[in-house]
Parts: sequence; structure tokens; C-alpha cells
Amino acid sequence: MSTTTQREVVVITGASAGVGRAAARAFAEQGAQVGLLARGEAGLEGVRQDVEAAGGEALVVPTDVADADQVEAAADAVEEEFGPIDIWVNNAMTSVFSPAREMEADEYRRVTEVTYLGCVYGTQTALDRMLPRDEGMIIQVGSALAYRGIPLQSAYCGSKHAIQGFTESVRTELIHEDSDVQLSMVQMPALNTPQFEWVRSRLPNKPQPVPPIYQPEVAADAIVWAAHHDRDELWVGRSTVKAIVGNRIIPRRLDRMLAQSGWDSQMTDESEDPDREHNLWKPVDEETDHSAHGQFDERARSRSYLLWAITHPKQLLSVGLILVALVGAVLFRWRNSEQAHSEAQPSSSSGPTF
Repeated sequence: MSTTTQREVVVITGASAGVGRAAARAFAEQGAQVGLLARGEAGLEGVRQDVEAAGGEALVVPTDVADADQVEAAADAVEEEFGPIDIWVNNAMTSVFSPAREMEADEYRRVTEVTYLGCVYGTQTALDRMLPRDEGMIIQVGSALAYRGIPLQSAYCGSKHAIQGFTESVRTELIHEDSDVQLSMVQMPALNTPQFEWVRSRLPNKPQPVPPIYQPEVAADAIVWAAHHDRDELWVGRSTVKAIVGNRIIPRRLDRMLAQSGWDSQMTDESEDPDREHNLWKPVDEETDHSAHGQFDERARSRSYLLWAITHPKQLLSVGLILVALVGAVLFRWRNSEQAHSEAQPSSSSGPTF
């Protein structure tokens, strides 16, 4: 991480909507200079305005992360405009909601190229610039699905699992080289982003995040925190912890549970339009600026108490000490009250004592 007093230079892929857009705003609130990479130009223009309104500086670079040359060119443009990149956030993704038996080869290829290889290309591009300076932070936006696969998302789950393995491998190399470049993966819960409105789907009903659902700002806070702390991995939300830990302890039981509930939990009650647009090959409605939020605001949680506890250890310790002190005071008063009450009671014995 740069030790100068200059603004941090941050690159975010998939920045035009969802988690990427929320993260861009969060970094901008800290005064960052943000390189915004995505395909949809209307969304990029919208997030540029968000960043500038929040106090940051923005550079829009239309980029398809599945193309390594485009990622490299985008990094050059950002460094030419703002200087050396301090933080690189690999967030871009796409998916297909479909049973595996109905998936087509080019769909698997495209999801893998964007979600997995886009992360690989971003990491390589960032390392090429950070390693000679021996400083910098790379954030992989992961998922509980990097550990626990679920039905109807085999392409996406496979890509997130691949990112997990890739990240662990690269991290060991950085440790071997005694490098100060940091690599962290933030494992996300279900999030209220527009992806459920525009990913390709063969489901009979409209797709939804598996509840509980969190707002993308929760994810953004986690990304910003991870970017400034030496932590290999950060689990966001209680549901992420349950999925990852549960998969380590009772994987076969989770298989059976998901076999029963994994379909309905990913669909709303509304019928899907089989001919609706999707963003697998190109942005949906390129002239529309999509929000960071999806259509599940009324059901989404705006905070994660577990994330707060993880990212505020000193405050958590203070709260714990206060609670211990309060409990101790209550018990002390209760014991004194009981002792005084006992001493005030007359003896119930009327017989002789020996």
C-alpha cells in the first residue's frame, strides 16, 4: 500500500452496477481516485457521477475483462491518469441460471472467461505493476459459493471455486518471494444487485438471491476494510459463515438439503419471460444506467452485525467488557440484597439448640 499522502488509486472491475458500483462509491468517500472498468457505458457514466459526488475522482475505461489485452490497456490508462495503482478489485462476473444438463458449451466458456479468467487477468495485470514497487493490495470478490456449490448455478459456482484455488496458489508464491503485495478474498452472502434481472436464465420463475439478502453497501464496506487490513480472507454475513463451516462439517447433509430446497429458494413467485434480454454476451440495454441495487430492497438487510464485530475488534472488546461489568454489578447487588434479606428474617426454629 502506498505510504504517501496522495489519494489512493483504485481499480474496480464490474464497476457499473451492483457490488462494484457500491464499492466505487465507498472508496470515493475516502477520497480515492477510481478507475472504473465495465462494458456498459451508460452504467459507467452513472458510477462516474457517483464517485465524483462522493468526493473522489473517476476515470471511465470501457473494458471486457474476458480480454486480457483490454484489461492491460485499462491499467495503463488508469496509471497514466492517476499514477501507480494501490488497490485492484476483481469484481466482474456473469452467470447462467440453468440445470447443468441444459447448459451449452459456449455458456460455460463465457461465464468462466468473465468470472474466473477476468479475475486471473486482473490479478496478473495488477501484479505486473505492484511487484516491482513491492506494495499494493488485490481484492478478489468471492462468495460463499466458492466453497459450497448450489444447484442451477454450476458455471458460476465452478468459477468462484476456481478463483479460490487460484488465489491460494498466488498467495503462497507471494509469501515465498517475501513480497509485501497483499492478496485477499472477500466471501459474500446473497446480495441485492441487478444481476438477477439480467443474467441468462432457463428457470420457469424469475431468479432471486438465496435469503437472507444483504444490500451491496454491506459488501462494499467489507471490500474497503479488507483493502486496508492484512487479512487473507473475510467472510461477510452469518449465512456465509454457516455455508462455509457447514460444508466442512456436514457436506453430504448439505447436498441433500440443497437437493430439496435449492430450486425454490432461488426463484420468486413471478413467471420468467423466456425471451428477456441477458448480459452474457453484451450489456443489457446499454443506454440505461443500472443502480447498485436490485429489486429486493424491501427484503435486504442494510448491515451485518457479524461483519461489524469482525471489523471492529476493539469496540467489540469494549462492549464485552462493559457487559461483563454490568453483569458483575447486577450479581453483586443481587447477592448483597439476598444476604440482607436473609439476615433480616427471624429464626424459624423454636426448639432447643445443642
